[in-house]
Amino acid sequence: MKKITAYETALAALACAFATIMLTIGIYSEILLLTGYLFSGIALMLPLAKKSYRGYILAYLATSLLSLLFSLARFFDILPFIVFFGLHPLVNELQLKYKVNRWVAGFVKAAWFDGAMYLIWKFVFDMTTSIAFVDKYFLPILLIAGTAFFFFYDYLTYKCRYTVNVVVNRLIKK
Repeated sequence: MKKITAYETALAALACAFATIMLTIGIYSEILLLTGYLFSGIALMLPLAKKSYRGYILAYLATSLLSLLFSLARFFDILPFIVFFGLHPLVNELQLKYKVNRWVAGFVKAAWFDGAMYLIWKFVFDMTTSIAFVDKYFLPILLIAGTAFFFFYDYLTYKCRYTVNVVVNRLIKK
């Protein structure tokens, strides 16, 4: 088994610290919640820049646990991160590693996103709106708008992944 090097451990620790801070700020400032998910996912890309999957898993688990600890009363705000946003960078990296067709992977990830958001919206929050049209047609709206949002988000995370890789490779030359 490959030994984890010092810089991989440091990247995992930095990723955990940044992701926890961003997620906690996002949870306590409801306006920044989606931004917290996005920046937490970007922070978790640090170990992936050096292909440290164990470092990523450790950073993801530690971020999830620390965020739960820091905002125990707001557990359901962390749930989307645990179910989707925290795992998405790893899935993207594995997609590239195993050369999965981008269209197939895109639609599978979009279905994962829509399913996660539907389950969280309906069963965790039991949400209803004051707009009868939205309540009646929530699933089609989620499938259309949610999928469109996901493809934009997925594109954005690939661009961020490239930037993170460039920065980490400039800082840590091997």
